[in-house]
Amino acid sequence: MSDPLVAAGRVATTGLAAQSTRLRIIAENMANANSTGDTAAANPYQRKTVSFEAALNPYEDAQGVEIARISTDKSPYIVKYEPGHPAADANGYVKYPNVNAIVEMADMREANRSYEANLQVIRQARDLVSQTIDLLRG
Repeated sequence: MSDPLVAAGRVATTGLAAQSTRLRIIAENMANANSTGDTAAANPYQRKTVSFEAALNPYEDAQGVEIARISTDKSPYIVKYEPGHPAADANGYVKYPNVNAIVEMADMREANRSYEANLQVIRQARDLVSQTIDLLRG
């Protein structure tokens, strides 16, 4: 079993990796929020979601977090009446992705705060290890 401070840093590192992936998926959703299919029959981009799960690290005797799955949101597409659009159907409706910018921004803020919290744990653990080494030297 390793030092608890080192283990805490490694657990927080799993959180950093998970939140980094979450931020990447949110950015992908935002980038595709206004995309449409090439034709009326084509479906546009589908919003993606990230699910986490606890992951035991037997070497550290501690749990971290990992991505359980990245899945697509099954909510309906946003439909707008735009008869001149190349992706409009016979009735003039265009399907847009099921991405809500407000939801994505809220998710982004939460993921960013979680990332920062994990980063702070790593910094604090590193500082405590350094202080311990300094005490042992002196």
